[in-house]
Amino acid sequence: MPNPTPLPLPMPEPATIHWNEAGQACSALWRSERGAPAPRRVVLADDTTTADAAYQLACEGTALLWRGDFHNARQLLQALARRIDKTPQRKKRGQARIGGEPKPTASPTELFHQHRQAQAQRARVLAMVLLPFNADYSIALRRAPDARLACSQAWGPAVTAQGASVAALRDLLGMTSAHEWRKKGVEIAALGPPPNNRIYPHYGVFSPVRGEYVALVAAAALPVLLEGQTERIAFDIGAGSGVLSAVLARRNVTRIIATDLDPRALACARANLEQLGLATQVQVVQADLFPPGRACLIVCNPPWLPARPSAPIEHAVYDEGSRMLLGFLDGLAAHLSPQGEGWLILSDLAEHLGLRTRDALLLAIERAGLCILGRLDAKPVHAKAMDAGDALHSARAAEVTSLWRLGITPAAGAAGA
Repeated sequence: MPNPTPLPLPMPEPATIHWNEAGQACSALWRSERGAPAPRRVVLADDTTTADAAYQLACEGTALLWRGDFHNARQLLQALARRIDKTPQRKKRGQARIGGEPKPTASPTELFHQHRQAQAQRARVLAMVLLPFNADYSIALRRAPDARLACSQAWGPAVTAQGASVAALRDLLGMTSAHEWRKKGVEIAALGPPPNNRIYPHYGVFSPVRGEYVALVAAAALPVLLEGQTERIAFDIGAGSGVLSAVLARRNVTRIIATDLDPRALACARANLEQLGLATQVQVVQADLFPPGRACLIVCNPPWLPARPSAPIEHAVYDEGSRMLLGFLDGLAAHLSPQGEGWLILSDLAEHLGLRTRDALLLAIERAGLCILGRLDAKPVHAKAMDAGDALHSARAAEVTSLWRLGITPAAGAAGA
C-alpha cells in the first residue's frame, strides 16, 4: 500500500554555473526548470551576436549568457525557434522518397516518439540563452521587466544570502506567463456563476483549461452511499490546482481530503480552496496517492500519457510506467468504503498513440479487484484537437475523455471484510 506520509528527501547541493568575464572567473547559482545540469561551456553574448552564430553555438551545447538589451534577447530566442522549426520541414522534404519509392507512413507510436524527441531537442537548444539574476531576482539588463514577483512565485522568496543566479530566458518567459494566468485565473463553469468561480493556477501546476474532465466530475451522479451519509467523505488523489475538490465541495460533499506530493500543487490547491471559501470542507495533505482511512468516493485524474517526463515540470502530463494510474487502481479497494465508488478520469489518447491498450486498462481494473459500474464520456474541444497541422492530429481528433465509475467486486469486498 502506498505510504501516505513519505519521508522528506535530503535537499541536493545547489548547482553552480561558471564562466569567464573580463579576465575573471565568475560563478552563480544555477536554476533550471527542466532539471538540466549547468552547461559546461558558457560564452558571453550581446546585441552584436547574430542568430546564425547563436544557433550554431546552442546546437553544439554552448550556452550564451546575455549581456545586451533584454528585448533583443527575446528576439534572438524567437530567431532560434524559427531555425529549429524549419529543420524538420527540410528533413521531411528530403526524406519524402527513398530510392524513388514513397516513404512508409509512420505509426502513431512512432509519430509520438518523434514528436517528443523533437520537443526535447527544441527545449534543449532554446534553453541555451541565459539571463543573469540579482539576489533579489531583479535582472540587470537594459529594458528588462520587473519579474521579481513572478520569480518569487516560482522559486520561492528571494534569499539574499544565495547571491546572484543564472537561468534560461525561456524559463523566465514561462514564469511570467504563468504569473499572468495566476492573476486572471481560469473560469470554471462547474463552480457556479462569476465572480466566485475561478481557479488560479500556479507555475508548474496543471491548469484546468481543458474543461471536459471537470465537467464530467460535475455531471456524474454521486454514489448512493454518499447521498445517505451525514458526513459525506471523499478523497481527491493528485489534487493539482484543487479544482476537482472544489467541484465536489460545491456539490455538498461535506468533507474532502485532497492529496498531492508536489509542494507547488499543495500550495496552489490550498490557495484556491481558501479564496473559494472551501478551506473548511477540504483538507489538503501531502501524500503519495491515498491518505489513511476509507471514503465513500475517491476521485483521481492521473497524467494521461504513460511516458517518461523529459523535465520535472512535465510530471502533470506524463506518468512513466503508469505508476500513478496503477497505484490508484491497486490501492482503491483498500481505501474505498463498501458500496462506495472510485472515479477514474482518463483520456484514451494513449490508446490512439499505441502507448496503452484498452485491454490492458480493463485487465488492470480487474486485477485490482474492481468492477466497472458505468462510464461517462466527453469529446475534447481544445484547440489541438481541431488543428490538422498538429503532429498528433489523428490521435487527438479521435480522443475521448472518460470518467470510469469503479466499485469493489463482491469477491474482493468479502476478502477485505
